[in-house]
Amino acid sequence: MIPLRDSTRRTSFPYLTVGLISINLLVFLYQLSLPGRELDVMIYTFGLTPSLVSQTSFTPLAFIPFITSMFLHAGWLHLIGNMWTLWLFGDNLEDTMGRFRFIVFYLICGLVAGITHYTINPMSEVPVIGASGAIAGVMGAYFLMFRNARVLTFVPPIFIFELPAWIFLGFWALSQVWSGATELLTSNGGQIAVWAHVGGFIAGMIIYRYFLKEECRIE
Repeated sequence: MIPLRDSTRRTSFPYLTVGLISINLLVFLYQLSLPGRELDVMIYTFGLTPSLVSQTSFTPLAFIPFITSMFLHAGWLHLIGNMWTLWLFGDNLEDTMGRFRFIVFYLICGLVAGITHYTINPMSEVPVIGASGAIAGVMGAYFLMFRNARVLTFVPPIFIFELPAWIFLGFWALSQVWSGATELLTSNGGQIAVWAHVGGFIAGMIIYRYFLKEECRIE
């Protein structure tokens, strides 16, 4: 399912969301400029490779990839999918949190997503990159804050539905749990770090209330 637009109106321009999208795009364009070997070095240095983290005895430098991996992407489809989702749901969170609180919230969700992936796959030698875990946190917060919003959804090849946000995002979250459970039961790791998505989503649901502006809080 591909979200096309949501019904929640924002009250101000999402400068921080646009800034995050711009940074991700610039980093990806830099990735494209690198020859193959240099790109591999960049991915293994700044991507999150659990086995390398395990070998560092958890020095402060070991945690750098948990942040930098959020700004690397594996291809145009990976980048566009993540940035489109961030644009659809991130602007409303920025509206209710403010720019500074939103970026802190975003980074914490991404960090929790990375830690979740590491905890489940501590010896994996495959680097994980992408903003999906942080964006999953945005989706988790949106799931609770704007549950009654409508999400216009494209279901290939020809179907378009308008779904309540809680159904669209809830289905997405359950699909990640299902995929992750299947991987654990079959010991067959996939190409997508689904447990990072689950960790980020749950983190967003739990901590979002602590980042809201005073006027947006509901006791």
